[in-house]
Amino acid sequence: MQYLIIIKKQCSALFPFLIALLFSNHLYASEKQQHSLVHINADITVDGVLDEPHWQNATLIPVAFQDEPNEKGTPPVKTDAYMYEDGSNLYVAFVAEDPQPSEITASLRDRDTLWQDDTVILIIDTFNDERSAYEFYVNPLGAQGDTRMSDTDGWQSDPSWDAIWDSAGKITEQGYVVEMRIPFKALRFPENKTDLTWGFALMRNYQRDVLYQLSNMGFDRDIKCSLCQFDKLNGFKNIKASKNLQLTPTLTALRNDSKPTLPGPWDNGDIDTEAGLDLRWGVTQDAVINATINPDFSQIESDALALDVNTTYSIYYAEKRPFFLDGASYFKSSLFELLYTRTIAEPEVGAKLTGKTGQHSYAFMYADDNNSTILLPTNQGSGFAMLEDKTHAAAARYQYDIGQQGTIGLSTTHRESDDYYNTVLSVDGSYWFNQTDLLAYQVATTDSKNSDFLKSNYNLSKTQSDEAYALEFTRDKRDYNLFASYEKVGKDYRTDLGYQEKVDYENVGFGGGQTWYADESGLLTSWSYEADWDKTWAQNGDLLEEEYQGFITLKGQKQSIFEIGLLHRYENYNDAFYNQNIGFVYTGFKPKNNIWLSFYGEYGSRIDYANEQIGDSYATQTQVTWDINDHWQVDATHNYSVLDNPQGERVYTANLLDFRLYYKFSMRAMLKLILQFEDIDRNKDAYYYQVSHINKDYGSQLVYSYKINAQTLFYLGYSDKSYQDDSLQHVERDQRTFFTKVSYAWQL
Repeated sequence: MQYLIIIKKQCSALFPFLIALLFSNHLYASEKQQHSLVHINADITVDGVLDEPHWQNATLIPVAFQDEPNEKGTPPVKTDAYMYEDGSNLYVAFVAEDPQPSEITASLRDRDTLWQDDTVILIIDTFNDERSAYEFYVNPLGAQGDTRMSDTDGWQSDPSWDAIWDSAGKITEQGYVVEMRIPFKALRFPENKTDLTWGFALMRNYQRDVLYQLSNMGFDRDIKCSLCQFDKLNGFKNIKASKNLQLTPTLTALRNDSKPTLPGPWDNGDIDTEAGLDLRWGVTQDAVINATINPDFSQIESDALALDVNTTYSIYYAEKRPFFLDGASYFKSSLFELLYTRTIAEPEVGAKLTGKTGQHSYAFMYADDNNSTILLPTNQGSGFAMLEDKTHAAAARYQYDIGQQGTIGLSTTHRESDDYYNTVLSVDGSYWFNQTDLLAYQVATTDSKNSDFLKSNYNLSKTQSDEAYALEFTRDKRDYNLFASYEKVGKDYRTDLGYQEKVDYENVGFGGGQTWYADESGLLTSWSYEADWDKTWAQNGDLLEEEYQGFITLKGQKQSIFEIGLLHRYENYNDAFYNQNIGFVYTGFKPKNNIWLSFYGEYGSRIDYANEQIGDSYATQTQVTWDINDHWQVDATHNYSVLDNPQGERVYTANLLDFRLYYKFSMRAMLKLILQFEDIDRNKDAYYYQVSHINKDYGSQLVYSYKINAQTLFYLGYSDKSYQDDSLQHVERDQRTFFTKVSYAWQL
């Protein structure tokens, strides 16, 4: 038995935190197969054709098990994988047989957009610690997807990670063939070892009326961790050391035009040309330094929109910028999001160190920022505030692996300017009682000094300090799951580099569900139910919310899913209580292999937060994804929402459309059109304060891209924004941008 750990930190006073009681950890996974990786001193032409004779001498591993929909069943098709290394690269080939090649689902895809296709997959745990791994996906035409995954609390993939590697695929009369060449310098693994053992999995997604997932080892659903079930790959004696140095110069040019008055003429801006440099240096095989000078931190593709109506909390947007994405998983803690890099908008320089040595993982990041935002939360809502001055931001994390699956980590973030700072210190971790039961915990403390600007504009005190606690227990079994959770977040708790949308609350919740499985050929392949309850109080003891929720899920042919459920919420908003009862339904299916349709709808009573009353609400979301052919793809999402007050008057009608059209000239070249339109029609007579009846926002973007790999690329594009309110007769464009970007990755 290990001893109780107590962490103390002094902000305005000292206080103790109970972290966890760590017992010796015994996890027994299914027996693993050992495979020896062949060394062959020969390269290949990556073309999806296995015409090199040395493939015959590669290590052969059959993909011999079905994992979905049947556990450890017999695969409906044959798949063989071949692997070898030459000291510099790992080579992998899949021969995927298919009795109906015309039914193969595949198109020319941009990077990391192939998840709905037939795919073959390589997953490698290079540290053999059964906690994290690299995933490489390839579709039958050679499109790539790569992710980093972690397995400390179930399988969690991070598709933001991008490596430079080669792939190709070719559809044949017997199915398809895929080849991969993965440079060892794209990976991190232990150094100074003559022999290495990697955990690995070889998988295939076979898309038919049901989705078949196949693997080389067969997963046991009664074991929550996945990496602990991987087979082992031995060898790698001839891996060559690499400088692991990558320089990526970037040149961007853009012109922003605007209209000072509407309607009115354009005020054309100057052409702004900027040169930048990104550096990625593998100091060792398992530690990487990233640095950037005068970076282009803009993102090329517009965020998917969300309806920002009748909500009191800020909308969350995922990070897409490469500097922040590389090594992002090293900064993640177990239960709170302490680093939300979208708050760093316009840095001039940035540097980052991430790595893992044995049981020790570590990460550090620094960036300055000329356009800083922070999230100011309460227990009734949240919003972003702009800081006046340039700020300096830093984040660090250290994690130690305990036993076979447990972890304990220390995180800190700091942001400051001349008369402002915010500091966060946190301890978190996880403890596995066995293969299915997990306890995750986190405690954090914050200390803030607010500038005169923040005090006067946002009614904040000069200093703020507070704490947050969280515990979560989960049990994941083959046929059922259970969870229980507890959170307590202080009123003055603030993580200015993180995302904490709600404070001043204490929450307890529990729930679970059960699943039944049927045969793959049945109308239903599985059915399940889930139910949960949670209750939330303010720090002064006032009830904020009590919620009950339950739903039933059916899965069947055509990869269909159908969910129906009920939610009851008793909510306190501005010292008044409201009963809300909502019924909802979700369904999605593939009528053909190249079309996905989904629909979500809900009806019930919701709070009208603007007018502080209960109302009747109806909302839908409809999505269509259609691969017209190998070159043309369409992705369209429509959101519709209405709210009526107790007198039966319409409060608002909201529509949001996000339409994306892609034309792929080749695997490298693409033309993309994005159209986004939001229309919120408000009834001025139904509001207690003055509002605009017309609220329309429109944006469009047209981008041509050519990508040799994730870092060597060219963009040329145009975007604009328009709006209309009661003061305008028509929708008027008020912003437009012309831009181009080119970057080239030099690997040394």
